[in-house]
Amino acid sequence: MLDFSFATPPEICRELGTRLRRQRLAQDMSQLELAERADVAVGTIKRIEQDGQATLESWVKALMALGAVDALQPVLLASKPKSIAQMEREAQPERTRASRRRVR
Repeated sequence: MLDFSFATPPEICRELGTRLRRQRLAQDMSQLELAERADVAVGTIKRIEQDGQATLESWVKALMALGAVDALQPVLLASKPKSIAQMEREAQPERTRASRRRVR
């Protein structure tokens, strides 16, 4: 399995396409059937599986049709603190300033 930390964007896209293909095949579904369930063109599914290229909406539709949309849940959530100092900084309330009052 590809380590995303050291991969290029095209490599990550291809790997994601490969994973979607594996998921589809594990469910014994053809590309045509997935395309129909996802309400996208068959060519879209082929492009996703070949090189990971598609709109985000098409990706989400394909994942929903595979019942795998929950895999997106942790994407872009706040990361876990890496040190105690970082945890302390995140625990402090964000500083806000009062608006300046004009003196007349």
